[in-house]
Amino acid sequence: MSRLPERADVVVIGGGVIGTSIACRLAESGVGTVLLERGELGSGSSRNTAGVVRTYFPGNALISSLAVRSLADYQALTERTGTDLGLKSIGFLVLLTDEQQVRDFRQTLAAQHAAGVDVELVSAAEAARLNPLVDERTILAAAWSPEAYACESVSIVRAYATAAQQAGAVLYTDTPVTAIDPDGRVHTPAGSIRADTVVCAAGPWAETVAAMADVTVPVTAYPVELLLADNPGGAPRNALPMTMHPSGLRMRSWEDRILVGMGSPAPDETRQDWLQRVSHHLGTVFPSLAGVSIESGWGGNLDVSPDGMAFIGRDPSRPFLYAAGFSGQGLCQAPAAGEIVRDLVLGKESWIDTTGLSTARHLGGSAGTG
Repeated sequence: MSRLPERADVVVIGGGVIGTSIACRLAESGVGTVLLERGELGSGSSRNTAGVVRTYFPGNALISSLAVRSLADYQALTERTGTDLGLKSIGFLVLLTDEQQVRDFRQTLAAQHAAGVDVELVSAAEAARLNPLVDERTILAAAWSPEAYACESVSIVRAYATAAQQAGAVLYTDTPVTAIDPDGRVHTPAGSIRADTVVCAAGPWAETVAAMADVTVPVTAYPVELLLADNPGGAPRNALPMTMHPSGLRMRSWEDRILVGMGSPAPDETRQDWLQRVSHHLGTVFPSLAGVSIESGWGGNLDVSPDGMAFIGRDPSRPFLYAAGFSGQGLCQAPAAGEIVRDLVLGKESWIDTTGLSTARHLGGSAGTG
């Protein structure tokens, strides 16, 4: 573990997709940047998702606008870094099972289009054509957005880390933060470093890291587990779109199998009971998957905010910024988050009104500003 430099303009805490995106944006703007990661780059919540970047977020046009901007950056990132991000078009299908869900979609459609999202309402029959495992008799309609891509999160983190280093940022792995002084001095087992500004992008550990600086960022660690199911006989060989059911069940193709997500066992539920519940629900929503073999894929903790929307902002009383609580959506928003934090550091007006992203929306008062 190499020693840290004595100071930096900005110290970014967290080496996932959010932290590396921020470090990249700052370094490319000429800001002296040091990134500290407690483990390996991308070893936290960045790897605990279904590996999809999309632009459509039902009911939240603000998140959708961040995702639209982020997708455009991803499409240019390969050219900038020479890293293949593994982007493969699969599309995003949201199943609608009652009239209220259809009405809600129609009421929010104009806002989604204004945010730049390509999404439309399709019939149950069309939904079944897009994903042949869907039983059209069990749904009324679906929202369809073609702008969704399977991706390799590790490759995205690597690409941003490479770009950050090429621009002059210094990245340290296996360097956990142990304390943060009021003057911005950050302490680690490899020594301490004085920062003009500290940026917390620590994912599931964001609340703990922020508390070291006497800042409240109300993010909790939420465990998730993704499962792999066998493809049924006669299943389509083309990639299935990311498909979401109102119950929270989601699925998509994963190589020659099917990736399934539905949270994790409840506190009073055994893992075996949970697996049986997921299997039953999967077979109910997608009848051809009834009885298929399910096994563990991977899992870990996500950083979750109380309302499922990220916190991005600045503490009003000290040079401390935060970008956390992405609730499993960080891959879709990381490039835009990096831009927002960069502009906050530089004191520039952002491309978007970020007021609603600060912790003030949850804590009240002037707990943070966007």
